[in-house]
Amino acid sequence: MTNLLEFKNVKYFYQTKESEINALDDISFSIKERDFSSIVGPSGCGKTTILSLTAGLLVPSDGEIILNGKPIQKNDSRIGYMFQRDHLFEWRTIWQNIILGLELQKMNKNPENLAFAEELLKKYDLYNFKNKKPRQLSGGMRQRVALIRTLVLEPELLLLDEPFSALDFQTRLKVCDDVYDIIKSEKKTALLVTHDISEALSMSDKIIILTKRPSHVKDIVDISFEGASPLAKREDKEFGKYFEMIWRNLV
Repeated sequence: MTNLLEFKNVKYFYQTKESEINALDDISFSIKERDFSSIVGPSGCGKTTILSLTAGLLVPSDGEIILNGKPIQKNDSRIGYMFQRDHLFEWRTIWQNIILGLELQKMNKNPENLAFAEELLKKYDLYNFKNKKPRQLSGGMRQRVALIRTLVLEPELLLLDEPFSALDFQTRLKVCDDVYDIIKSEKKTALLVTHDISEALSMSDKIIILTKRPSHVKDIVDISFEGASPLAKREDKEFGKYFEMIWRNLV
């Protein structure tokens, strides 16, 4: 597999009233096509800043970010972003939420786009709920809707910013499996930011470990388990060893 995303010596500074803050210092890593990678690190180390830079919401102070051979652009349409909250509009039906991105990009009159949206709803057991409102769905189903809304735009890379943090533990485990299955089934490349080491381990092919601010890459750990699903991976005999190694890198 070729590299889809590359960070090359990326630095990021921002201004406060008092001084200039060095948030990221010489960040370099790459993610292969169809890989699921995670970023972990101490609180405030710049994990979400890396996602914002990748999405083109922020511009690096120095260095390059390359997606599929081309530099990242401002608000890059090749990127799909899944936030901590599902951000579904309660006054719109599930179908209207799903096609919101298509509306904003004036692509909602294209029969092929609408057929693809309908196909995803059917494929992931949400078609019977297309005329419901978000409040009528469980937390896990809402996250599936949010993911499908992103996938409808056919992004090359998915960014996930703590997308399960608002869910209770049992729901979180189930939704991790659901989201992982959908991303793998749709052959997408994903980059997850999380504070939860177990979550990162259960979903990732690779984990990028950051230091405290100004952060740089402390280590990159390739992950390999026998289990196919995130839940099964948590039961793998190697899971505890990986967890301890990553934990020691963070303290």
